[in-house]
Parts: sequence; structure tokens; C-alpha cells
Amino acid sequence: MIAGLLVWLPLAATVVIVKLMIDLLDKIILILPYEYQPESILGFYIPGFGLILALGVLVLTGMLAANLLGKELVALWESILSRIPIVRSIYNAVKQIAATVLTSKGKSFRKVVIAEYPRKGIWSIGFLTNETVAIECEGMDTEMRAVFLPTTPNPTSGFIILFPKQEIIELDMSVEDGFKFIISIGVVVPDGPIKESLLKPA
Repeated sequence: MIAGLLVWLPLAATVVIVKLMIDLLDKIILILPYEYQPESILGFYIPGFGLILALGVLVLTGMLAANLLGKELVALWESILSRIPIVRSIYNAVKQIAATVLTSKGKSFRKVVIAEYPRKGIWSIGFLTNETVAIECEGMDTEMRAVFLPTTPNPTSGFIILFPKQEIIELDMSVEDGFKFIISIGVVVPDGPIKESLLKPA
């Protein structure tokens, strides 16, 4: 029974998650006028068409934004948004986060680290998000690093902790392996310092 679960459980979870993503993206079709929707034209529903539409929009937008004319249009669009008080703050914050995380120039979520948290002797695994945190505070004369400590098994929530540079240890572990370790509640231990320490005899 356990061997069967090991085969079917990951497959079932993958199918469910992929189906949820496709169903969510299929709702993008609703932005089209009803007479231009595939179901209205063809007379039947096409699963996954929203995903194709979303990928097409992303590719075309990227191609447009990459050329000279597109850059000017994006700059004009951003200048208009920058004049709207609330929208300006939200747009600039999201754009800065996206540029930092998604582009190759960004250094966020490139390193997996461990640090003693919530107290000395207790270690938590996290991701280095900022290597140059400049905070001027009375009595603080050390270089700080921003570390995101995600919660288990949901890594989308967590804490941003500022650690002194000398109090964090970089692990020889990929970000993907780090997420696997967190999502699996520590069951999936990737090769590296953590696994080697766990295999040492007490």
C-alpha cells in the first residue's frame, strides 16, 4: 500500500495543481468580448486556451518592451502612472520587487543560508534577500544582511530578519533544494552541510 501511495500520491497532487493553474488562467478569456471568446466562436470549451493566451500576451509584451519603440511606450505609461498618488506607490513597489527577483541582475533569492533563530542554538533556514542593508541606528555599527525565513509548509509567508553579516552561514545548496526542504517539513534533505550533519553519529 505504501509503495502504491508513493507512486500515485505525487502524480495525483501534480495533476490537481496543474488543473487548478489551468482553470485559473482560463479565466483570462473573460477579458475578451463574448463574441470573440473561443467558446462563442467554436461552440465548445477549449481547456487550456487561457494559458496559451496568457503566454502569448507575455511574449508579445516582452518583445514590444525590448525594442526601442516599446521602451518609449513603457516609459510614457510609467510616467502617467507616476502621477497617480496611490497607484504610483503600488506600481513602483511591485516593479522593483519583480525586477529584483526575476531578472538576472537581482541578487535576491540566490543564496540559501542558516542563522540562529529564534534563539541561540536553534537554527533556521532562509534565503538571502539583501546583502547591503544600510541602517543607521545608535549602537549599531555592524554590517547587516536581510534574510527571509519562510514558514513550513507554506513558504509564501514568513519573516524578514536582519542579521549581522557574521551571524549567517551560506549553504552549498540551490534555492530549489532549499524550498524542497521547507515544503517537505524537513523530510527531503538535499545533499550538503545539513545532510552531512544529520548523518553524523550522535
